[in-house]
Amino acid sequence: MNKILIKNACIINEGRMFKGSVLIDGDKIAEVIEGTVPETTGNVQVIDAEGKLLLPGAIDDQVHFREPGLTHKGDIASESRAAVAGGITTFMDMPNTKPQTTTVADLEWKLQRGAETSAANYSFFFGGTNDNMDEIRKLDRSRIPGLKLFLGSSTGNMLVDKKESLEHIFGEADMLIAIHAEKEEVIKRNLAYYTGLYGEDLDISYHSKIRSEEACYASSSEAVELATRLNSRLHILHLSTAKELTLLSNAIPLSEKKITGEVCVHHLWFHDGDYAKYGNRIKWNPSIKTLADRIALRDAVKNNTIDIVATDHAPHLLSEKEGSCLKAASGGPLVQHSLVAMLEMVAEGCFTYEKVVEKMAHMPAELFHIDRRGYIRPGYYADLVLVDPEKSWTVAPENIMYKCGWSPFEGTTFHHSVSQTFVNGELVYDNGNINDTVRGMEVRYI
Repeated sequence: MNKILIKNACIINEGRMFKGSVLIDGDKIAEVIEGTVPETTGNVQVIDAEGKLLLPGAIDDQVHFREPGLTHKGDIASESRAAVAGGITTFMDMPNTKPQTTTVADLEWKLQRGAETSAANYSFFFGGTNDNMDEIRKLDRSRIPGLKLFLGSSTGNMLVDKKESLEHIFGEADMLIAIHAEKEEVIKRNLAYYTGLYGEDLDISYHSKIRSEEACYASSSEAVELATRLNSRLHILHLSTAKELTLLSNAIPLSEKKITGEVCVHHLWFHDGDYAKYGNRIKWNPSIKTLADRIALRDAVKNNTIDIVATDHAPHLLSEKEGSCLKAASGGPLVQHSLVAMLEMVAEGCFTYEKVVEKMAHMPAELFHIDRRGYIRPGYYADLVLVDPEKSWTVAPENIMYKCGWSPFEGTTFHHSVSQTFVNGELVYDNGNINDTVRGMEVRYI
């Protein structure tokens, strides 16, 4: 078993920053030593991390790595490489692939593919539909983070809109239900209104007017009502509005919450005033909302109304992002840049280092009951990230690792850089180089 000592790092973990060292033995953390550097023998590889931050690897609960069926945009191999380059060591992939992950057989295929090709630790949400309750009943709960439901609006024909189906799933599933909440009727009404006024060739700025605050709140509030009535475990993905925050609470600890929320980095970074500069590159569903919404979302991260920060990484080719507001694909790549973007917001005074680690590592591990990940603790898997807080770099095509080849952050200068990433004790990313022999592990849920 290989032993690695990361010494003299500024460790950020469990609400503290302290100078210390971490001893890795095989795939686990053996010791966390505060202060003095321990003596080492000849069989220990030593990494001097003086001046660097040592964080637990980020856990991203919402990615679309596009495999199977959409692999011209990305695949598990390519996007997991980008993830570890960005300090993400564990991901949960979504089911709207081709075929959709709505049968146990399709889930098994993805798990096998992850074992074969993923540079990061992997797991896959199972998709709920109007008629797959029998498949849901067969699931091994220790192998999936939960169910994913598209309520009100769906990409990939996964809309769950039958009242009877929703009642069955929320009442019988007995596992976390993660939702995309935008109400189709509101979207259609808004679409008819704006195309009636201005025609089909709408500017991108109309995207957030069509996929509006009302569309989000109408759907998420219905889901909260359903989950509350049936005592279900509900997780609202990619919150984008201040109004939806009224559906959540920070009055109790995460461990006691039945209704939780996620925000994605792009909703914390951009606002609707940015459409003029970035155009379709920042077209997402749910849409980028107002500056006031962005401020409220940032505040909700700080005060724990929002529980975790993720990406909704959803690559498209740039050619698929062209055209009018109604034609351009929604979604964009984010996993390589999400952690450094959050650390940039630390530099700007929005968050603390401790809060970023809490929302991107600790809380995802707690919320999903992940086995021994998300913290720097003895006995936990050695998923670790070294960050240089003094190394600035600018996002450009030559340093983008996504298969789609672009980023909404192109031209942005970040003031932190990921130096090294360890997955289960193995150095998978080292200053721009990926060790393509490293494979992540299947995540287990307890």
